Amino acid sequence: MDISKILASVTQYISEAAMRIFGPTDDQYPNTGVQPFTGEPYNKDTADNW
Repeated sequence: MDISKILASVTQYISEAAMRIFGPTDDQYPNTGVQPFTGEPYNKDTADNW
């Protein structure tokens, strides 16, 4: 291979990586909102006092 083809392939490789990093996201995560509370409510009588 000559140097111009090697340089072109390296440039393409780096530019594709930069476009992937800095481009818009293509994540398919679901929208999140308020999550239901599954813990125990605060009880002042059983809380630790410092």
